[in-house]
Amino acid sequence: MSLPTEQSGSAAPNLPVVAARNAPTVVKRDATVIVAGGTSDSHTWNLVFLQLLLEELGFDVVNLGPCVPTDLLVSESLARRPALLVVSSVNGHGYQDGIRMIGKVRERAELSAVPAVIGGKLGIAGAQSAEQLAELVAAGYDAVFDDGAEGIASFRRLLDSLPQRVLT
Repeated sequence: MSLPTEQSGSAAPNLPVVAARNAPTVVKRDATVIVAGGTSDSHTWNLVFLQLLLEELGFDVVNLGPCVPTDLLVSESLARRPALLVVSSVNGHGYQDGIRMIGKVRERAELSAVPAVIGGKLGIAGAQSAEQLAELVAAGYDAVFDDGAEGIASFRRLLDSLPQRVLT
């Protein structure tokens, strides 16, 4: 495929003609999201995917990476006061890691109102029972997202409910 060029009578090289258009509208969220892997989960692709998705939706993202120590999660949450805290699991130990992590976050009064969610592969035997999902919510998560398409769709709906402003 060749680009159209503009011809002139001078010896200047033929340069491609680029059509100008208005800059697209950008949605910028007035919000920071912290993304973290579970304390025992060394996977990173899920965290990179979440970071890219959140950034595409206009959020500022702090990706703490895999195997996040609970103390680091708490200290970063205190320092950044995120609009959302996301814990993601791929190794199947998300339930156990998640219970411990959110317990320490919720111990801090300053973080008691920070929305926190967990999702991914939360158990090694497949989907968690309704009782286990309820235990995660009772421990302090605002939402639990199962692995799979419905979990992703539910997560997107949650993100759409967070604050935003439009930049032009």
